[in-house]
This record gives sequence, C-alpha cells and structure tokens, in this order.
Amino acid sequence: MRRLFIRIGQVLLGLLIFSLGVHLTIRADLGLAPWDCLGMGLAGRTPLTYGAVMTVMGVVILGIDLLLGEKIGLGTVIDALLTGNFVQLFQWADPFPETPNVPAGLAMIAAGLLLMALGQVFYMRAAMSCGPRDALLVGLGKRVKRVPIGAVQVLLWGVVLGLGYALGGKVGIGTLVTTFGGGPAAQLVFRLTRFEPRDVAHESIAATFKAAKADCRPG
Repeated sequence: MRRLFIRIGQVLLGLLIFSLGVHLTIRADLGLAPWDCLGMGLAGRTPLTYGAVMTVMGVVILGIDLLLGEKIGLGTVIDALLTGNFVQLFQWADPFPETPNVPAGLAMIAAGLLLMALGQVFYMRAAMSCGPRDALLVGLGKRVKRVPIGAVQVLLWGVVLGLGYALGGKVGIGTLVTTFGGGPAAQLVFRLTRFEPRDVAHESIAATFKAAKADCRPG
C-alpha cells in the first residue's frame, strides 16, 4: 500500500505542475488552447466555474472512454476529477502580474508548455494510465484506423475549438502556440529528463489494486 500511495502522490504532483502550466497559458491572455477554449466558453454560459466545467467534461469524456473500451486507470480518474479544479485554484491565487505585451505573453505560454510537459513526466511515470482526453483520442483513432492519428487529433481539436469559440472562448495567437508548440515542448522536456513515454506499461484500476493487494500479503 505504501508503494500505491507513493504512486498516487506522484500523479497528484504531476497534475499540480501540469495545472500550473495550463494556468500560465491562460493567464497570458493571448488565446486559449482547444480544450481550455471550450471550458472557458462553457463557464461563460453557465453558473459553473472553469474548474467545475472541466471536471464535468472530464467525467463525461471518461464515460465515453469506457464506452469505447479504453483502458481506464486510477490516474485517469484522478485526472478527470482534479485537474480542472487545480487550474481553478491557481486562477484564484493568481500570483502572476499581467503580461505587458505580446512577447511577455508568449514567454509565459512557453513557460506554461514546459511546465505542462514536466507534469506529464511525473504523471506518466506513475503508470496509472493516460488522461481521459488522451484516451478519447486513442479510442477514436482505433475506430478510424485508416486515418493517421495526427489527423484524428487535428479534427478532434478543430471540433472542440470551434465549439469553444462559438460559446465565447478566446482564440488568438496563443491558441496557435499552445496547439502546435505543446509537442515540441514535451519532446524537449522528455529528452532532458530522459523519459520515454512509449516505454511505460500503464495499468488499469483493477491491475493497480491487484498489485497493491499482493504487496500487502505477508512474505
């Protein structure tokens, strides 16, 4: 059980770092990434905060992942329930000054993308499965195997961004930077930390608790 709690703590630390990065990309005020655009758009049209909206969205997407037959891990559930609320916490605390110009805003977005990637390293090393949105992408990709996964991602993000923009989410140069800069930022951080995400063998919830139960048995 001690090993299980350490892994859960690793997931939580990773999500906190990731959420701080998300907050920085939002705080730059140059345009939102697709999922954040949808979350902010819905928050502006409902009584819910951004954090509550993202939590509801995460749970809904988690349900879709289950319908698609994707592997759901403990990390997937924690991600769905807490990431949006962590971002909301940083928005309430908001220790950062307003960016005075576009270059400063772009620098803040770059810092946010690097922090998001670092959070992913902590999160994924716990091997408790990917987040609900990543699982959704994989599940959709399996349904259209003839279409490259990159094209599926662009289509998914395009739909999400279109809905968010229609609901009032802000789109701008920051949207392009976060959308196309996230991959290179992640690759840089993965290389610096010597982390290869494709080598991680993620566990389902059942497998995680089965392993924890086995660890509790007397030697």
